[in-house]
Parts: sequence; C-alpha cells; structure tokens
Amino acid sequence: MRTSVGVMGDNSRGLTEKVVMSNGRLCTVNCKEVPEGGRRGQTALNWNERLRIIDSIARAIAFIHGQSPPTEKNMKMNVHGNIKSSNIMINNDLTARLSDYGFVQFPGCIEDSENKERSRTTNNTYSEDLSQKSDVFNFGLVLLDMLGGVRDLSYINCIIKMKESIKEGDSTFFEFHVKGKERKQAFKVLEIALASTNTLPETRPSIEQIMLKLSDILNTSK
Repeated sequence: MRTSVGVMGDNSRGLTEKVVMSNGRLCTVNCKEVPEGGRRGQTALNWNERLRIIDSIARAIAFIHGQSPPTEKNMKMNVHGNIKSSNIMINNDLTARLSDYGFVQFPGCIEDSENKERSRTTNNTYSEDLSQKSDVFNFGLVLLDMLGGVRDLSYINCIIKMKESIKEGDSTFFEFHVKGKERKQAFKVLEIALASTNTLPETRPSIEQIMLKLSDILNTSK
C-alpha cells in the first residue's frame, strides 16, 4: 500500500476502508466483524428491520439520481454505478448508507469481474454502461438477496414462475418468518425486485416509481 488505511465508515456491522495501493490504484475494503456474543451479526433481521433498510437504500439512490447538474467534470453525478450488498453500511438505528458512489468512474479503481460476468449472462450492462437503469437493476439484486438470499441470477425466471405459489404461501422463498400483513408487504417488495431486474432496461421502473410503491407498503405497516 502507498498510504495507511483510512476508515470511510464505521458501525456495529463493519468497516468500510479506503486504501491506495503502490501502483496508485484506489480501492475500498469492506470488513465485517462477527462478535462471539450479542445480537448484532448473529440474529437474522426481521421483516420490519429489513423494510427499514430497503427504504433507506432506495432514498439514497433517489438522492443520487436527483443530482443536478447530472454531469460534472466528465463524471455522471446522477448515477451510483456500483450498488451491491457489500457497499451498503448499516447504522445502529438500522438505516442504511451507500458507499462507493462514483468510484467506478475512476479508471482502474474497481474491477468487479463478478458483475461483468453477470452482465454477459443477463444483458445488463452494469458498470460498463453507467445508467440509472443499471442502478435499479443492481438494487433489485440487493432486494432479492435481502428477501430470499438469492444471488444467482439464473433463479430469477424460476422465482417469476413461482410468484403465485409464493404469494399464497405454498412455496418457501423468504428467508425470514412472515405471515399476514407482513407477508403481503414482503411479496410486494419481491414484485419490485423482479420488475427492477428485468433484462430489458426500458421496462424497469425508475427509482421515483419504486419510492412511491415503497411508500404505500410502509403506510400499511402503520
């Protein structure tokens, strides 16, 4: 490394650190610490906690997508470019913050071979084509991970076919216990996730449309 590690974010669920390598390459490192005792890092989040995190992530994306002017010094200011679970930091109050905003636009800063491989298999462009629709796609992947631990895109078509049985509770999908009103809310978020991960970018909802749907879901929990 060229410089010492600099902490960008620090909370009970881990650290996000910035390092500069000897070749000048700027990187971020996410470190998660699981304690031997205590609730944090050991007990699965319940639905209301997940819903609060989801809403915070969506608000962060909406803030970025609303940046004006949209470009500055040849950088797209209204696109995140690298939304994924490891770039989400959770605060003690279970709100979320997004890290790595704009880093992908610096040449050589981030090499995400996993995303590039996914882009070839799903026709999504990810960081190779910085766009708000790519951000929405990646947000959809985060939702699928939070709902059912789904990280393999090959399962999306299977989930679409199982939608009705999941809705009725005949098929197991959610990795947390939900019933009644909470199950209906979780299913509506699943619908958002599936719409966001559509292989055709033009059919994906905007983050503003997603925020409206999330607002309706949150209102039913009051």
